[in-house]
Amino acid sequence: MQIDSDALGDVIKRLRRAEGQIRGVIAMLESGRDCTEVVTQLAAVSRALDRAGFKIIATGLRQCVTAQNEGDQQTVDVAKLEKLFLSLA
Repeated sequence: MQIDSDALGDVIKRLRRAEGQIRGVIAMLESGRDCTEVVTQLAAVSRALDRAGFKIIATGLRQCVTAQNEGDQQTVDVAKLEKLFLSLA
């Protein structure tokens, strides 16, 4: 499964944002910020990572459906896609 260039750009953007958020969380911890604020930021990072993962899986599903509609006899490993999807849940 390859990620198309449009989705790849979006995923990279989300991951870079999460990377910045993680740096922010580290700085918050080092400066002794309130744990409620730290946990709030960690939750935001987690959601950003989840969205990146879901975008990758959605791209793969879209490619499989498109390939089948175009008559490509590519076999879809549904169990593998399901396992990937559930790993993010």
